[in-house]
Amino acid sequence: QVQLEESGGGLVQAGGSLRLSCAASGRTFVTVLSTNLLGWFRQAPGKEREFVAAVSRNDGSTYYADSVKGRFTISRDKNTVSLQMNSLKPEDTAVYYCAASKVSGPSAPYDYWGQGTQVTVSS
Repeated sequence: QVQLEESGGGLVQAGGSLRLSCAASGRTFVTVLSTNLLGWFRQAPGKEREFVAAVSRNDGSTYYADSVKGRFTISRDKNTVSLQMNSLKPEDTAVYYCAASKVSGPSAPYDYWGQGTQVTVSS
């Protein structure tokens, strides 16, 4: 089993910035195998969960949703993934979830999920 713990959510005004972090933990060998891809998803009230960004362990490839390109930056240090969110908009308001996949690629299925952290952007 792999545990994912997010931190860094909060309330910010439109145009501001927030940085989310997520740490993966568990038995070392299992954690390494299970976190080939670390990503972020979000779910706004009344909407489906959507992909935000992901980063691969193997070659550092990054993937972004069109809605966040140029504003959000994902980075990774071993089993920790961060999401730097700049120029935030009210429509970025959502619960943000960290997720891990055993495989890589933009369409990878995710096997583990964090409990989520709230991001609220006021207008």
